[in-house]
Amino acid sequence: MTGLRRSHRPALSALLGAGILLALATGGTQPAPADTAAARQVTGTLPDGATYLMDVPAHWNGTVLLYSHGLVAVEPGHDQPNPAKNAPGWGDTRQQLLDEGYALIGSSYVSPGWVVDTAVDDQVATLEKFGEVFGPAERALAWGESLGGMITTRLAEEYGDRIDGSLAMCGTEAGGVARWNNQLDLSFVLRTLLAPDSGIRLTGFRDRAEADASADALTAEAERAQRTPAGRARIALAAALAGVAGYNATDQQRPGRRDWATTEANQYAVVSETLIPSTTRWRQDAESHAGGSVSWNSGVDYAAMLARSPYRDEAEGLYRSAGLTLAEDLSALGAAPRLNAEDAAVDFMARTASFSGALTRPQLNVHTVYDGLVPVQNEHAYRDTARAAGTSALLRQTYVERAGHCNFTQDEALTAVRTLDERVATGHWGDTSAHGMNASAREHGAVTETAYIRYAPAPFPRPYDLTARQGA
Repeated sequence: MTGLRRSHRPALSALLGAGILLALATGGTQPAPADTAAARQVTGTLPDGATYLMDVPAHWNGTVLLYSHGLVAVEPGHDQPNPAKNAPGWGDTRQQLLDEGYALIGSSYVSPGWVVDTAVDDQVATLEKFGEVFGPAERALAWGESLGGMITTRLAEEYGDRIDGSLAMCGTEAGGVARWNNQLDLSFVLRTLLAPDSGIRLTGFRDRAEADASADALTAEAERAQRTPAGRARIALAAALAGVAGYNATDQQRPGRRDWATTEANQYAVVSETLIPSTTRWRQDAESHAGGSVSWNSGVDYAAMLARSPYRDEAEGLYRSAGLTLAEDLSALGAAPRLNAEDAAVDFMARTASFSGALTRPQLNVHTVYDGLVPVQNEHAYRDTARAAGTSALLRQTYVERAGHCNFTQDEALTAVRTLDERVATGHWGDTSAHGMNASAREHGAVTETAYIRYAPAPFPRPYDLTARQGA
């Protein structure tokens, strides 16, 4: 990359031009030349209020890493910190990257919450500011985790003229529309089978209080259900339809091949503690940005979805043990009144947080196999999207055998960065197999575990992309 090129968004270019002096005046240090003999840190504020953080080592190698952090959940009524971040918190990753000569930059985004639309602009603005302060980079690589993985892929698809390569780690690679439909399926099945007459609201929240009430009510129903074999079977069915991992935290017991009881207990833990709040409270925030409900299940065949689920055997086994007839509950799901989305809100979510597969530069995806919050099946969805767009040659996907969301070690992260950087520098992929990734980590003196594994995720339950516009 010979320099930072002009954005194809005129409004963003104007915003940047007007904000250069303001950014330096609101917290940034004096600009440092790119060939400075000392490490420098620059902070400042973008015109929309987002802050940025830049660290350039004394012996900069010419590559800048643009880091997109994960979602910071909105907490109403609190003076909520929202600092800029330019590296993840996996061990000593940040310092190791600086020691290897990488410049690290990133922004806070303008606010906490579901801000994929504005975060993309904030990240591009931060990259522009870096060029103004330190001069052109030889290469600019975008990387991020969780929601930041989604932002990274948006950057890759929209700004291939500025981003030379991208690394999305544990990202919501199925896109925003697919994510919220997936979350709706979970809450819809729980409500229909555990509390059919409760009237618990699942979408279209008027405010955070209504979302909180929904979360509390649905959690209480799940807690009651978990006490009985019938309730546990129905929770397992909901988890199977949504693709919830049966082992999703390192402090859980890892179930055996047909240990359905432990599998369901693990699923219940993440459903009650994490997924119900995310499909209500986080949804309310996302809907507030979109201007209405972004999810629907009209036309969805849950029996067909179960047939494709990797957790079908678990659901069937627990239904048999509980003396329930699975066909009856699937029939109940089929007959239950469906929910519809608002077209304008879906359009917003499609435009700002869904994918076309239009890669023009290489992308590497990394995901933990047992991710309870963002199912690993997200990677299958993006692989299909890239294949439909004809960009599969630019995409590589690798997997880490560990439970937890974004639960990587520093050497897994460092290996991923080096692998992408080498691909951009040489023009061809090295060995991105599990063996190759683990070997690369050892060759670079890994001090933490690396658990890259050969793996092929199941299909995402309900894919949606900008090319096919598939919703069911």
